[in-house]
Amino acid sequence: MHAFNSPYGDLTLTRYPPTRNPTLQAFDAADQYLLNQLSANTEDGPLLIVNDQFGALACALSAENPCSWGDSWLSKQALSDNLAANDLPADAVDFVPGDATPAGRYQRVLLRSPKSLTLLEDQLQRLRPLLLPGAAVMAGAMIKHLPPRAGDLLATYIGPYQASLGWKKARLLSATLDSELSPPQTELSSHYPLENTALTLRNLPGVFSRERLDIGTRLLLPLVGTLADQAERIADLGCGNGALGLMAALHNPRAELLFCDESYAAVASARHNFASAFAGRQAEFRVNDGLLDVAEQSLDLVLCNPPFHQQQVIGDEIALRLFNQSRRALRAGGKLVVVGNRHLGYHVKLRQHFNEVTQLAASSKFVVLQAC
Repeated sequence: MHAFNSPYGDLTLTRYPPTRNPTLQAFDAADQYLLNQLSANTEDGPLLIVNDQFGALACALSAENPCSWGDSWLSKQALSDNLAANDLPADAVDFVPGDATPAGRYQRVLLRSPKSLTLLEDQLQRLRPLLLPGAAVMAGAMIKHLPPRAGDLLATYIGPYQASLGWKKARLLSATLDSELSPPQTELSSHYPLENTALTLRNLPGVFSRERLDIGTRLLLPLVGTLADQAERIADLGCGNGALGLMAALHNPRAELLFCDESYAAVASARHNFASAFAGRQAEFRVNDGLLDVAEQSLDLVLCNPPFHQQQVIGDEIALRLFNQSRRALRAGGKLVVVGNRHLGYHVKLRQHFNEVTQLAASSKFVVLQAC
């Protein structure tokens, strides 16, 4: 845990999932900058927090009973853990998942700018009707992670913006609702075919690989038919739009499918794509921490294109967590099949959890590994 100091009091905060890296904190200067600026303003009224990474903003402002809106289940869990760790009421913050829209009206908004400009545009488009007259929106990020067009989107959907001076390598963009604006209502979902099938993949804003099938998944897809043929229960772990699970379902009509991801938008996309492809067929969809809550020895096959970052931090801790969860969830003789960049060395890391690791396919950048 790390101490977090703001004008609203002192907290101790931790990341979720827990990290072995003691230098990684559950907050950054952009969180502190947003809180400093909010405390200096005289505005009052209902408060909405968007994309709170580990709950630093919502915990600091819990006395105001804010609404927190975001697409990450891991962020939701971090918020819950940090409220408990600081003896704050569990119901002090109302969390709304990213595939839903808050029901309230808001005078103040604190927004952590996401990496995806499309997600930011979607959130601003849905946010505008929720704003009360004269509402103030402050968007913050570390300067190196602030998309160049973030201010343009703020001006398009909220009103003219001002950029702050940099503070500890963070910057804020501030705008007041302009009621005279007539912003566009843009359809931001993307669509493309699932290769070598008649299926089309729909992707909500912010979903991984939303513009085209990523290279790693493309390498793994031709192997899925053989892998899935005899499996009774199959998981698409970190499913994104569900491409791997859909291919498995095509090749094995009898299989039970589980799609899981920590992104609400990803699971909503996978659910839509499965329902469109297999009308009347049942599958399970979970927004959670991987396979953490899946019964032990309940799966025959896990297909996974694991993420190599959480928020802006690049590393292998999330992947290793998913590997360990897979080992626990697989039945005797079950298989985990992973695709990843060559340089990540997953063949070495998988041997920490599995007895046998073999390479099924390779390209200049990626490898497909089977662990059992």
